[in-house]
Order: sequence, then C-alpha cells, then structure tokens
Amino acid sequence: MTFKGTLIFAAMIVLAAAIGLSAKNSGKASMKFAEPIYDFGIVKEDGGAVSHEFDFENAGSANLIIYEAKADCGCTRPDYPKAPIAPGKQGKIKVTYNPLGRPGAFTKVVTIKTNGSPSKVRLKIRGTVSPK
Repeated sequence: MTFKGTLIFAAMIVLAAAIGLSAKNSGKASMKFAEPIYDFGIVKEDGGAVSHEFDFENAGSANLIIYEAKADCGCTRPDYPKAPIAPGKQGKIKVTYNPLGRPGAFTKVVTIKTNGSPSKVRLKIRGTVSPK
C-alpha cells in the first residue's frame, strides 16, 4: 500500500468512527429544567396546599417519555405529562405540597424517571411552614 493509500485508509477509519460516535449519541431525549429547585419561602400550615410548576424542555433529538414522577413522602404530589414530549418542545411538572400538620422547615424531593439522558432527574421544593 502506498503512502497516499495509507492516508486515505486512515481517513476512512476516522470518518467511520466519527459517524459511529454521532449515531450513538443521536436519538436520545434530554430533559432540561430552567430551575430544578424551588423555595416556597414561608407558608401557613392552615393555608392549604401550595404548588409550583417546574418548566422543562426536551433538549434531545427523540421523544421524551416520562415513566414516573415519585415524591419522597405522601405530603408531596407530582403531576406530570403522560404524552411524549417532542424534541424542542416544553412541558411542566406540577409539584403540590400539603403543609397541614408539618410545621417547621421542609425539603422534599421528586424523582423523575424518563427514557432520556440522564434517565433520572431530581426536583426539590423547600420552605418553612409557620404553625397555626
């Protein structure tokens, strides 16, 4: 093989590797949040449940599917879109916290499981409940 042939062969291998790497990284959904943590500040214990909507975007190149949104306790309830989110589109996850019977500071975590990268995302809410 000549020097020119060797260079062409090496260039073809580099190109094939680049195409393979690109194909490996394409076709993934990616959930990106503007703010993964929200602070309610001070909420009244007897003031009723409080909610916040976390805005996100599918920054990937495939449909984003949310399999599950689970809170770390029964006082927190997440509500999430059940339909796939197309690439470039936005969605919201609403997290509701019930302060009744829970005076003092709180931090709660909601774990989101998706088909995206990363496959798990954690949202946090926090604040302080002022007693009745």
